Amino acid sequence: MDTVVAQDLLAFDREHLWHPYTSMTAPTQVRAVVGASGARLWLSETGSPADAVNVVDGMSSWWSAIHGYRHPRLDQAVKDQVDRFSHVMFGGLTHAPAVTLGRALVELTPEGLDRVFLADSGSVAVEVALKMVLQFQRGLGEPARRRFLTVRGGYHGDTFHPMSVTDPDGGMHAMWKGVLPEHVFAPQPPAYDAATGEIEAWATAFKAVAAEHAHELAGIIVEPLLQGAGGMHPYPVACLEIMREVADEHGLLLVFDEIATGFGRTGHLFVSELVRPDVLCLGKALTGGYMTLAAVVTTDHVARTISASESGVLMHGPTFMGNPLACAVAIESLRVLTRADWKANVARIGERLRDGLEPLRGLPGVADVRSIGAVGVVELEQPVDVKAATDAAIAAGAWLRPFGRLVYAMPPYVCSDNEVDTIVAAIHAATHASLEATA
Repeated sequence: MDTVVAQDLLAFDREHLWHPYTSMTAPTQVRAVVGASGARLWLSETGSPADAVNVVDGMSSWWSAIHGYRHPRLDQAVKDQVDRFSHVMFGGLTHAPAVTLGRALVELTPEGLDRVFLADSGSVAVEVALKMVLQFQRGLGEPARRRFLTVRGGYHGDTFHPMSVTDPDGGMHAMWKGVLPEHVFAPQPPAYDAATGEIEAWATAFKAVAAEHAHELAGIIVEPLLQGAGGMHPYPVACLEIMREVADEHGLLLVFDEIATGFGRTGHLFVSELVRPDVLCLGKALTGGYMTLAAVVTTDHVARTISASESGVLMHGPTFMGNPLACAVAIESLRVLTRADWKANVARIGERLRDGLEPLRGLPGVADVRSIGAVGVVELEQPVDVKAATDAAIAAGAWLRPFGRLVYAMPPYVCSDNEVDTIVAAIHAATHASLEATA
């Protein structure tokens, strides 16, 4: 790429393109990706490949690119489908990629989850799941039951109804309080390694909140076992068992938002294998990071009850629902995942993250170090200096994207041991750089 053209690319980006959670008047620095392969990215501060640096992607492109980049089988799946057709409407039509993907999801998810809605993105999947729950209650003749019970510390997306079940005080959507529908928030579950007494105390509080509001609740929605963008907080499976018990006691549907946790990230293919929800949301890694696609999977009972509501149909239908390109690459991504030893890779990566980050525990300014599956987290006492941390991580050989008080990694499953160790070194460098910058 010509140097002038490369510089113009970044200049135009800075003046005209919004990036996630950034200001247009004081934009944060972005780097151009000029190449990607395996677990690696080539990043340039000028936009030119000539000065690009090669780094390990510690983020899996926000947790989606679990097989890395330019995977030959996923590349081929997209190319083959392009030669057939790239998109057709799903209203009144169907096609082999959608049917094959639906069959795969029914086979892979827990028994009984056998009705599949193919959505555009994770946030849309949550919108659809919430709508399913509300229509389910209407189908039962309970239209007044239209609030949701969830827990503090959660995050479910950036569109309006997912924002409404995201923590309204400690989360990213606090400014919308008073605008969004108001739901019911129980205390955040205790930490993953909590003592029995802590779990019992939380269970008592959760049950009390549910009982107080049972008459107006339609369902419960949570990120199971690991809260993601709300704080990367793992918690005990016993809490999910309590949620299942409460849902059954009060006639609520239990929704698991596994958009971040699905497809092996926690060490389980789906957390729903441990406790079965009534509605399951999937996204992110569904296509191996190639295209935007999500799915909502539910039971026959839920589907039939929704059909008994006054509309007689589920009231949702996106333009790009069941997009053939996305479905085709999702099918191949699932084949790549299930035919490889993903569990061993997740365990291997998790062990290296856990052991490598442990020395940061107790460092002045570090509040906690934690891990679950192929996730490693360092929580600081103060907000991360993102620029200092990012620069230090890249200098150490990895791409990280800290947020809030967290420096963390969710690496691609294809990372070698050396690449995981590079990510660990980058987290150390980012942590120290942020602590020095904020001292």
